[in-house]
Amino acid sequence: MSLVIIRKTASAEAWLEALARLAPELRVHVWPDTGPVDEVEYVLSWAADPSVIASFPKLKGILSLGAGVDHVLTDATVPRHLPVVRMIDDTLTRRMVQYVVLAVLARHRRLDEMRANQAASLWKRPSLPDMQVGIMGLGEIGRACAEQLAALGYAVAGWSRHGKPVPGVEVHAGAEQLPAFLSRSDILVCLLPQTAATANVLDRGTLSMLPRGAYLINVARGDHVVDADLIALVAEEHLSGATLDAFRKEPLPPDHPFWTTPGITVTPHVAGWTEPATAARHVVQAIDAIDAGARPRGLVDRATGY
Repeated sequence: MSLVIIRKTASAEAWLEALARLAPELRVHVWPDTGPVDEVEYVLSWAADPSVIASFPKLKGILSLGAGVDHVLTDATVPRHLPVVRMIDDTLTRRMVQYVVLAVLARHRRLDEMRANQAASLWKRPSLPDMQVGIMGLGEIGRACAEQLAALGYAVAGWSRHGKPVPGVEVHAGAEQLPAFLSRSDILVCLLPQTAATANVLDRGTLSMLPRGAYLINVARGDHVVDADLIALVAEEHLSGATLDAFRKEPLPPDHPFWTTPGITVTPHVAGWTEPATAARHVVQAIDAIDAGARPRGLVDRATGY
């Protein structure tokens, strides 16, 4: 049995070391060096070119190198019967939580305003009204962010398709409860999965439901945000700004207006990343589960896209 790692823009050396330590019996190759293709039973992939995954005739499962799986589900050549497993990594989750908490605190505690005051040698304490936080998407990372922000004393609400309960969080579910969720969110954090249903979800109509002066934090995918609508609402002062870590095109083009729009902070997709040293255990456990005919943790429902 062998596994092929498919990642086009980064070294796989750390993955090779981690997998060799946890599963020495597993033969691991790095694309395009696959070894005998009829021995490959698993791929660990991020953004493989179309038809690459389908080129392995005896594949048993597809493991994503990240929490997102749209790069697999949008490849029409991938056999639909194959299980797809999203990445679950405690280090990735922790880093995402740190980024979201940082962005919420920076906005709530008016860090930009105090930096501007310092540049003007102005001793002025900013107004710090209470702020309610909304988490859009309550998967593994969304739940962790919601719980941490609630522990910091924020009034946190969450919104998801099914509305599974989260301790200490006011949960909203479905399209009918979206307006009520948005109308109480002074800071909106987007952690939605990328699916056909969530593309362009943060458009003028949705963002206009937020309270005047609300702030957006997007750490999910760039396709969730309609760029021109966000820029317009910031210019109109309906929104006070945004912190954005994911974009429709990456790297963000130098001439994109996000770079220069007052109130918008751009970061280069650094909110979280998978750490092979800790994530390799999830890969090995998923392979063991599939081999045993069991349900692996992180198995994706193709109907919902997550």
